[in-house]
Amino acid sequence: MATVHHWTGLEARALRLALRQSVRTFAGHLGLGIRTISKWEALLTATAPRPDTQAILDTALARADAAAHLRFETFLSEAGRTGGPNGRPMTAGPLGWEYESWTDDLERAVVALSRQDFAFAESLVSRWTSRFSPLRLDDRGLYLFARSTALLGDLQRDQGHVIGPLSAQRSYVTARSLFTQLDVPRRIAQVDLSLAVVAEMSGRLDTAARSYEQLAVDDRLSRRDRARSRLWVGTALSKEGEHAYATRVMLAATQDFEDLTEPEDWSVAHQKIALAHRGAGDLSSALRFIGIARSTATSDTPMQKVRLDTAHGHILLSDQATRDDGLHVLGKAATMAARFGLSHQLASIENIKAMSTGPSRPFSR
Repeated sequence: MATVHHWTGLEARALRLALRQSVRTFAGHLGLGIRTISKWEALLTATAPRPDTQAILDTALARADAAAHLRFETFLSEAGRTGGPNGRPMTAGPLGWEYESWTDDLERAVVALSRQDFAFAESLVSRWTSRFSPLRLDDRGLYLFARSTALLGDLQRDQGHVIGPLSAQRSYVTARSLFTQLDVPRRIAQVDLSLAVVAEMSGRLDTAARSYEQLAVDDRLSRRDRARSRLWVGTALSKEGEHAYATRVMLAATQDFEDLTEPEDWSVAHQKIALAHRGAGDLSSALRFIGIARSTATSDTPMQKVRLDTAHGHILLSDQATRDDGLHVLGKAATMAARFGLSHQLASIENIKAMSTGPSRPFSR
């Protein structure tokens, strides 16, 4: 929630409006005279309460409920651009406390996205991207805007909105441009990795494979992200039918995840190795590796549950003896995918079912 480091008449007026109190009621609430409140509202940033009164305002803000805090932030943000004396704008971008709130909202959005709470995540992000224009932001604000846009891309990607004017690809391209303007190499490389995933999801496998190969040895990325790139190189190889080499590449990535103590990535790697073995026709090894993936998964998010069940069902469906079990597991995965709006996963499940009577093919991510 918002905090104020130095109160002026502007912040005091925003607090009164947020509490939905008249000047008289607000004066009584603070234990101050009506003339004092009226002076603040007439002079706004040209006046500041005394130190002891600043503490009174701190207490009043701290005791306000969440709805009042949100109104306070909104009123103050709007006043910061249009509410100066005689209507003159006082600032073109966020105020100091807004940067803190923006950062907090992005962290909350990451958690919401991990739980596939898309509506809440989008509301947290769009709250800021709709309020500010990148052209009017300083470097700090522009960095937060770029992070917000990249996070919006993650949200669109997980919902299956991969290409088009309102898609993950468009958001990632915008984020990459902003990070390039700010000269933040690590963030640029991370967006490049996300764009490679989009290329894979949209069927441009050659483009994705080339990007993954380059990013797997890109020093701009952390060791974890390079290992993820190597894992996706293996996925692309498996889709091209090179299952043996794909397994070797993915096992190397798995060792990195073990060294880095990344249990969730380690589990995902075993899931992908299992699918490579399925593609090679080694169903015994496929079941062994998917068993490891399922038993060691640390995330219980809907997305990961759907991916694990889809991989498991795909493997079971490959053997006539376990076909019914496979259809049952895929049915559970489809129900959860539909419930949480995971359209890309749902399409993959339907594609697996449609191909189940034909030749074995690698699982589509």
